[in-house]
Amino acid sequence: MLSLRPSQCTQVVTNMNNLVTFCLVSLLYQIQFSQSLLTTPPLPVSPTPSYSQLKWQRLEIIMFFHFGMNTFTDSEWGTGEENPSIFNPTHLDTNQWMEAAVEAGVSLVVLVAKHHDGFCLWPTQYTDHSVKWSPWKEGKGDVLKEFVDAAQARGIDAGIYLSPWDRHERTYGLEVAYNEYYLGQLHELLTRYGSIQEIWFDGAKGKNATNMTYHFQEWFQTVKQLQPSINIFSDAGPDIRWVGDEAGSAGSTCWSTVNHTHLKIGDASLEKYLNTGDPHGTDWVPPECDVSIRPGWFWHKNEAAKSLRQLLNIYYRSVGRNCVLLINVPPNSTGLVSEADIIRMKELHQAIQTIFSIDMAKGSETKASSQRGGTTGSFRASNVIDGNEDTYWAPEERDGGDGQGYWIELCRFDVNTPFNVVRLQEAIQMGQRIKQYEVLVDGIVVVNGTTVGHKRLHRLKWPVFGRVIRVWIKESRGPPLLSAVGLHFDPFRKG
Repeated sequence: MLSLRPSQCTQVVTNMNNLVTFCLVSLLYQIQFSQSLLTTPPLPVSPTPSYSQLKWQRLEIIMFFHFGMNTFTDSEWGTGEENPSIFNPTHLDTNQWMEAAVEAGVSLVVLVAKHHDGFCLWPTQYTDHSVKWSPWKEGKGDVLKEFVDAAQARGIDAGIYLSPWDRHERTYGLEVAYNEYYLGQLHELLTRYGSIQEIWFDGAKGKNATNMTYHFQEWFQTVKQLQPSINIFSDAGPDIRWVGDEAGSAGSTCWSTVNHTHLKIGDASLEKYLNTGDPHGTDWVPPECDVSIRPGWFWHKNEAAKSLRQLLNIYYRSVGRNCVLLINVPPNSTGLVSEADIIRMKELHQAIQTIFSIDMAKGSETKASSQRGGTTGSFRASNVIDGNEDTYWAPEERDGGDGQGYWIELCRFDVNTPFNVVRLQEAIQMGQRIKQYEVLVDGIVVVNGTTVGHKRLHRLKWPVFGRVIRVWIKESRGPPLLSAVGLHFDPFRKG
C-alpha cells in the first residue's frame, strides 16, 4: 500500500490548485476571446431617428379629435366672433372617445385644444373665449383635462393641437404681443396636463388674414424645455412633418429625411417636397398623413364616414408608404363620437388584423447575397421572418460593390396558400437606406419600388402562389438593413 508523507500531500494539493487555476484562466480567456469574435453591427447612416421619433413611427395609426365651436355652428373655419354660450355639449364623455380609440387599436390621440376661431377647450387665463365662459358645466369644465385623464386611464398617450392663427384674439397681428400670448397658452398646456407626446403647429391661415410673424423657433424651444420627449409637428418639423396633403396619401417615394433649410411653415410651394422627402436630407423628420373619416374635419349632421375600402386604400398609401396615419374622428354636438364612426374605425382595425395576422413568409428557408457574421451571426437572413423589428439582416459591406446590388431570398414550403401583399421593413434605427429594389416571385418581377423606410406595403394585382421570393436591392445608401419581409393575403383586395 502506497503512503505519502505530509510534504508530498501538500505538493499534490498545490499542483491540483494550480491545475484548477490554469483551467479557470484558460476558460475565461476562451470566453473573452470568443466574445471578441462577435460580429459588430454596421455603422448607422445618418440621419437617424430619436427615441421619441422611433416610438411614434411604430404606432402607425393615431387619432385626431376636432371638437369645438365649429361643432355647434356647422362650419369648418369659425369667425372668432361666436358667443361662448353656443358651446354646450350636454353629454360630453371623453371616456367614450377613448373606448373608441382602444377598439381601433390606437394608443396616441390628439385633441384640437384651440382652432382658428380662437375658442379654447381649457379654462385659459389669457382670453374670455373659452369653456370658462360657456354654459357647459356652468363654466367650470375643462375638456382638455377630461381628455387627458381618460387617455391616461387607458394607457393612451395624449397630444395637443394649438392653432397659431387666431381670429378672435385682439393682439393677433401685433408681433410681440401675440407671440407672448401664444407662449403663455403653451405654458398652460404643457405644465398643467402631465406628459404630452405630440403637439401640432398648423400652418393654415386664410388668404385675407391679418399679416402675422410667428416666432416658431422660440415656441419650439419653449416646448422642448417644458416637455423634452415631446414630438413637434409642423410643415417644417422639427420632429414630424406634414405630408403635404389632407388626403392621407404619401408619395410612392417617401423619405423620412429632409433638409430643414428648405422648409418654411405655411409655404404651399413645398407640398411636393414634403410628400416625397429628400434622399440627401440632413435631418430626420418623418411624415404624418392627416385625413378625416368624414368629408369635413368637424362633425356635420349631413356627412357620413368613408367606406372601409376607402380607409384601407388610405392605410396602404400612408402607413404602407413609410408614414404614420393620423385619422380624425370628430365628436358630435352632444359631445360623443357617432356610433357609425366608431363602427367604421373598428372595422378598419379588424380588417388590418385579418390581413396581417397571418404571414406566409413564416417558416421559409432564407438565404442572401451575403450575411454579416455568417449564417449563425446576429445579422443573418432569417432575421427578416422572426417578427422582431429590432433585429435585421445585414449583408457584408463588400457585397453589392460589383453593381449587381444585394439580394435576400425566401423559399416557401407551402405553395398552395396565395398572397397578394408584400411587406418590407427597414431597420430605420440605423437610418433609411434603400433607394431602388425589385421583388421577384419565381423569377418574375411583381414589384418595382424605390423607398422602404419603416414599412412599405405592395398590393399585387392578383394572388400569387410562387415558391421563391427574392428581394433584389439595386441601389441603397450603404448596405441595406432589412428587418422584415412579409407575405400576406388581403381578402378585401378586388382584382
